[in-house]
Amino acid sequence: MPLRLQKILAQAGIASRRASETLIAEGRVSVNGVTIREMGTKADPAADDIRVDGRRVKAERLRYLLLNKPPGYVSTRSDPQRRPTVLDLLRGVREYVYPVGRLDYDTEGLLLLTNDGELAARLTHPRHGIERVYEARVAGMPDDAALERLRRGIPLDGRRTLPADVVLLNRGRPGPAHAGPRGRREREAVLVLTIREGRNRQVRRMCEAVGHPVRALRRVRIGPLQDRRLKTGMWRDLTALEIRALQRAGT
Repeated sequence: MPLRLQKILAQAGIASRRASETLIAEGRVSVNGVTIREMGTKADPAADDIRVDGRRVKAERLRYLLLNKPPGYVSTRSDPQRRPTVLDLLRGVREYVYPVGRLDYDTEGLLLLTNDGELAARLTHPRHGIERVYEARVAGMPDDAALERLRRGIPLDGRRTLPADVVLLNRGRPGPAHAGPRGRREREAVLVLTIREGRNRQVRRMCEAVGHPVRALRRVRIGPLQDRRLKTGMWRDLTALEIRALQRAGT
């Protein structure tokens, strides 16, 4: 099936889609011996001779992976500070996959990785409002006013967050205790927050804004994807049903 050259190059691990556009503009990409400079040009990776700087580009199969990320890993392919990345957890994966969105270094939970750049772009575009569900263990017990502020939206960087669904799991019973900075035991609560945008450290900043900083944060669902049985640090390929559900979510 014909695909945009940028997508073919990204799937083959040559460069990101944006960097691939630069390669095309510089006249370094050819299809069947013809140099291509026009953006949006399509080719069939299974039938056409696609080359970058004279070297044949080999097509890769599309992969869709679900990873249960532990804390202490960055959600990028590489890190200038040389911290562990999520790719270090993907033993045996040879395709050039990359995270769809990010989880903070200290946040755990589900992360989608793929080499399907078109689907990744759709899933991360704000207009689709893909739901992301988090379980947050927070300091203190939020009252109704704090919960309502989270639901309505919190001003961050001069722009209010979109309305969120918020559920307090342990209402009416004591939450777990946590040793505070002065050694005193502090009450904690567990919130389930559903947001529809992916701003930087959004859940942590929202909770801190209402006076209940996050102690631990885990993402438990991305759109239609969830898996309570996937152990921390482990990954699996998506099923065909899950892939189709993602494709519908991104339309």
